[in-house]
Amino acid sequence: MSNVGYIPPWWLKNGVSMTVYTALFASQDWEKTTAHPEPPYQEKVFMGAKGVPIFGIVAIPKNPRGTIVGTYGITGSLDNQWFLRLLGRKAYAQGYAVVLFDWRAHGKTALLSPTLTSDGLFEGEDFVRIASQSKALGCPGKFWFTGFSLGGQLALWAVKAAQELTKNRDVELDNTEIGGAAVICPSLDSTRSLNYLVKDPWGKYLEQAIAKELKKLALKIYHAHPGEIDLRAIERATSIWGFDKELVIDRLGFPTVEAYYEASSGLHILPHLEKPTLILYAADDPMFDPAIIPDLQAACKANPNIDLVLTDYGGHVGYINSKEGQLVAKDPDPWWAWNRILDWCES
Repeated sequence: MSNVGYIPPWWLKNGVSMTVYTALFASQDWEKTTAHPEPPYQEKVFMGAKGVPIFGIVAIPKNPRGTIVGTYGITGSLDNQWFLRLLGRKAYAQGYAVVLFDWRAHGKTALLSPTLTSDGLFEGEDFVRIASQSKALGCPGKFWFTGFSLGGQLALWAVKAAQELTKNRDVELDNTEIGGAAVICPSLDSTRSLNYLVKDPWGKYLEQAIAKELKKLALKIYHAHPGEIDLRAIERATSIWGFDKELVIDRLGFPTVEAYYEASSGLHILPHLEKPTLILYAADDPMFDPAIIPDLQAACKANPNIDLVLTDYGGHVGYINSKEGQLVAKDPDPWWAWNRILDWCES
């Protein structure tokens, strides 16, 4: 698969401008860009790894052709993650059953359980168990796991978890029912990227904005589940790194944040993926260290199951296409990345 038809507007040929524009402006009028209505979702509480309840929504069209299972990035909830809801509309309109969920410590899942994040170590299994329970609701294979940013890393872990769970018959799914994963700008190496981010003139502001949202997330769990989180630890968590240091690693049994990031790295699991996997990655993504790109290219080249589409532009989970690009790609809207993912799943 190539990057055919991706021609961003000239004023968005910069990773920071694309990222900021998508977050602040495209998020306000995205509904005007699609003719597809919101699918008729039904709420569902799934049981994830180790019995953790996961809140999700499910929509099943007549005669579904497969199922998209997806979640979002490092912060947010299903109520405000418009980019994921956009995928839901597009996928449902193309005949896919759609299952979207609040991952651990996010949205309504945080109200159901005080369990914190693990950056894929358990969320990968959550994806697969959600797919298995969705099958019982009428969602058919093949199941395609998707996400963006940190959610993309979780979806990559889902492929690895599916290989193991179906082999051991730990879920009501056959390996043949797993399609694979398709992700946008996945987090791959948190240690390198966070070190890069806090030193970058623009990146440090992005990092602090995310850290503030993580603190809100922790406070929400604190109030919903009294006694489960130390308020002083939340107050000390003034960065992304600090959030994981103060609140996450002890619960998971890691001695350091570096050890946790090494264990959960998306880059390290790429050689082990045995299902078709599409990775859309922008070279100008301001959230991630550019030094990761050669390692990403090498890992994908060594694994024939992975299709890597590396673009010069796109920012962090932006990929807004120009009118010219839409004509070349034969797309109905500017959402180049989601269009490529749905085309790829169909092919």
